[in-house]
Parts: sequence; structure tokens; C-alpha cells
Amino acid sequence: MRKIIWCLFFNLLVQIGISQEVIDQVVAIVGENPILYSEIQGQKLQILQQGGELDGNIDCYLIDEFMTQQLLIHQAEIDSLEVTEEMVKVELDQRIQYFSAQVGGTEALEEFYGQSIEEIKEEFFEQIEDKMKAQKMQQEVTGNISVSPSEVRSFFYKIPFDSVPFINSKVKVSQLVIAPEITYGQKEATKKKLRKIKNRIYSNEISFSVAAEFYSNDPGSKANGGNFGWVSRGDFVPEFDAIAYTIPLNTVSDVFESPFGFHILKIEKRRGEQYYGSHILIKNEVNEEDLKNLKERCTSIFDELRADKISWANAIKTHSTLKNNSANGIIFNESTGDMYWDMENIDKSLFVGINNIDIGEFSEPLYYQDSKGNIGYRILKLEDRTTPHKANLDDDYEYIQKFALNEKQINEMDHWVNKSAKNTFIEINDIFKKCDFKDKWNIRF
Repeated sequence: MRKIIWCLFFNLLVQIGISQEVIDQVVAIVGENPILYSEIQGQKLQILQQGGELDGNIDCYLIDEFMTQQLLIHQAEIDSLEVTEEMVKVELDQRIQYFSAQVGGTEALEEFYGQSIEEIKEEFFEQIEDKMKAQKMQQEVTGNISVSPSEVRSFFYKIPFDSVPFINSKVKVSQLVIAPEITYGQKEATKKKLRKIKNRIYSNEISFSVAAEFYSNDPGSKANGGNFGWVSRGDFVPEFDAIAYTIPLNTVSDVFESPFGFHILKIEKRRGEQYYGSHILIKNEVNEEDLKNLKERCTSIFDELRADKISWANAIKTHSTLKNNSANGIIFNESTGDMYWDMENIDKSLFVGINNIDIGEFSEPLYYQDSKGNIGYRILKLEDRTTPHKANLDDDYEYIQKFALNEKQINEMDHWVNKSAKNTFIEINDIFKKCDFKDKWNIRF
């Protein structure tokens, strides 16, 4: 249910634009909160735009989700659950920043929607506030639910054999990374390059935004003239926050270093724990000779590993340049927090390295670029590979546990809806007579 609520309200910019084209009427009321026909139709169109399909029960499914959303909001207001103006602004700024990145910047978003960013924020403030109230109320209802091992087993044994999910092959991979050491001379050359850019900006030879488009090495903000929108303290590295909160507004900072390289920064607005501005990033250059030597060093380590002259753990301890690397070098999937990668959606660079090796074997040295844009070479080791199989409790307990927990949370929400609806004014249009959720909502047509 949470996924549906986020889907309904985090894509408002698209959905509302669609909904405005639909002839409107109120199709349900929960408490004092109406649900419009345009909202249902707008969500259906959005599902189609995202490549989904609409079955015969989609209207019932969506009206149930919208009514649940409104009941959560209604109860949150009764219980006085706190959603402050500042909390809503932070969430709204993040959404605007995300949508701007999708359409090519804030100007493109304003053009798409026909309003200024501030007008867009004002229009969607109430919707985001409602969404956050609903989410907070839902957390009150389901946040403390857990499942015991016996409940997980019971859930699994109730699944018909033909419906037991099929688990794709998964792999566990470790790595030894060797990145080039950036010399003092290389760093000085980078800073000198950035200082020249800053001087050109100060002399009005070039604007900050144009300089960012031409010279910045940050692909996320380069196309938008270096602008990164509204961000909160902690969104960027500490070095960035430190400068953002100390330089005067609308001035260009001195050159400073972060794990990404060297920056200059201009802050246009600040409010509490947030700031809005632009930056230019120049990364330290690594010449071809350095990379060649690095690959040769990595190849030498690879040969020692294959000849059993050095253990994998000792090779990592002795040669790895990756900070905070564990002794075994395991690569965790950041999106799931798991050490196993599903072969259906594994990172492409990992797939290339381990696809043709067996468990316990090493890949040849591979060119490598991390999430910060730093380059080097690495050796991969395939630690484990599971075979595709039907889910079972021995091998896939955590996977099954998630589904068991989700079912329990859904049942708890249905129970809460049934209980809360008895004390809430509910009215629904006759077009939903066919829906089989009437008992859940205590509705009699």
C-alpha cells in the first residue's frame, strides 16, 4: 500500500496536468475529504504512460487506495500528528529537484508546467503535506509490526506450490581496488585551472553558469549551469556543507577540495538546514602513463593470486587503496543492503567481470570508475553463485520474511480501515457498487 501512496503523490506534476483535462465530479468522501473522478482517471493514464496495464478491477483498486489515503489523513488530523511546514518544504524541494533533473533543469520544468518554481511549490504544498500526514499515520498503524519465525514458516506453507516464487541466480563478489595516487603537483595543477576559471567569472569574462557548462566535471549539474537546486545539510559531503554555510550569499567561494576533486561554490539562498546554489567541479587528471603503470601493478598482483603466492585477504590488506575496505572486500548492493546481487539486475561492470569465471576465481584487471568518478583498476573475485531455484526456507528465509511481513502489515491496515471507517463519514458513488470492498469500508449502497 505504501508503494501505491508514494506513486500517487510523488508524480503529481504529471498526474495533475493530466487530471485537469478530465471532466470532474466527486466520486467519494472520507470524513471531509473529497476524492475526484479526475484523480482516478489521471492515475490510470499515468499507469499506462509508465508501461503498466489496466485490468477490469483497476477502478475498484484505485478508489480503495485513494479512500485509504484520505482516511489516513483524516485520522492523522484527529490525532494531531505533527507534520511541520519545514518538513513539507524539505520534501517538496527534494521532489522539485528530482523532477527538474528528469526534464533538464528548473527552467525546463517551469516551461513544462507554465509556472515559476515558487508557484509550483505553492500549488503542490497541500498535496505533499497530505501525503506526509498519511505516511506518518500509516507508520503509527504498521510501524511496530514484526513477524516471528513460526509466522514466516506458516506464511510460506500456505503458498500453493505452483505460486512459490522463482529465485534468480545470485552472486556474491569481492574486489581489490587500486587507484592512482594523486600527487601534490597534480592537485596544484587542478587548483590552478579552477582559479583561472574563477578569475574569469570575477572579471565578467564568463558567467558562472556558462563556465559550469563548459568546464565542470559534475554530470548531475553541468547541464543546468552548475545549479544543484535546494539541498539539505548532509546531502553532500561535509567539505561542501562547511563552505556552503560560511561564504556570503551570491559570492564565489575559494577553491576547496572534496573526495570528488576541487570545487568553487556559489550559494544564492539559505534557510535553516537548507541551501540553494551552484558549483563547478574539476577532477584531478590522471595521465596515461600513470594508468599504464597501475594496470601493470594490478596484473602483477593478479599473477601472484593465481599462483597462490598471496592470499586474497592479504592482497587486499597489502595493496588495496580503497578506504574503509573490509578484509574480504565484499561489494554490497547499495540499493538493497545485501551482499548478494541478483543476476537479472546486477551492476553491468560487475557482470562483465564475473560472468565467465567460477566460484573462487579472479577476474583479470578491469578498468574501474567509482561513484565519485575516481578511476583505477580492480580485480574481482567470485565468492559465491546460487543456482536458480524455487524459493525455500533454508536458502531464502529473509526474502520470504519480507513477504510475510508485508502481508501482515496489509492485514493490519485492512483491520484498521474497517475499525476507523465505523467512526468516519464515508460516502461513495454508485459506480463502485461492483467493488467487493464494501464490508471493509462498512458501506451499504
